[in-house]
Amino acid sequence: MPLTATLSSRFRITIPKSICAEQQWQAGQSFVLIPKSTGLLVLPSPKLEQLAGIAKGADKTGYRDR
Repeated sequence: MPLTATLSSRFRITIPKSICAEQQWQAGQSFVLIPKSTGLLVLPSPKLEQLAGIAKGADKTGYRDR
């Protein structure tokens, strides 16, 4: 059975405790919210040290700042 959550009048959603425990999410942790069609993708924000070297060897030609 899928878990559900309800959007409050203050536009807040409480994530079920079982999901937080399974994903090892902690209170105060920050998340990235990515709109997808009619839904929302919720991902934990990466820490700076997790991003080190992520673009190593990337081709810098043709890059344009957006």
